[in-house]
Amino acid sequence: QVQLVESGGGLVQAGGSLRLSCAVSGRTFSTYAMGWFRQAPGKEREFVAAISRIGSTDSIDSIKGRFTISRDNAKNTLYLQMNNLKPEDTAVYYCAATYGRTSYYYAVKEHEYAYWGQGTQVTVST
Repeated sequence: QVQLVESGGGLVQAGGSLRLSCAVSGRTFSTYAMGWFRQAPGKEREFVAAISRIGSTDSIDSIKGRFTISRDNAKNTLYLQMNNLKPEDTAVYYCAATYGRTSYYYAVKEHEYAYWGQGTQVTVST
């Protein structure tokens, strides 16, 4: 069984930085395409960023130039480096995994992911 555990969330002032981590266990991490989603209070969960088995990435426009998704296959860990945080980034952040059907494949829709973490809270104050 695949388990995903997020960490690294917290309270930060606007303009600050956080790095989220997602530790994956249970299967071979390198075979998974990975993603980050977030859910703000009162809103639906939304796609943030995705990465393929070999590091191809995609992300939403609002985080481009500020957030970076990456993975370390040797450590079975997914990362989301978040810089220049804004209050609108406040949300619970979730990591997700799905089998990477090809090396370049990544997913941007919730239903494409089979496994989810429990989430980590990120709060950005003004």
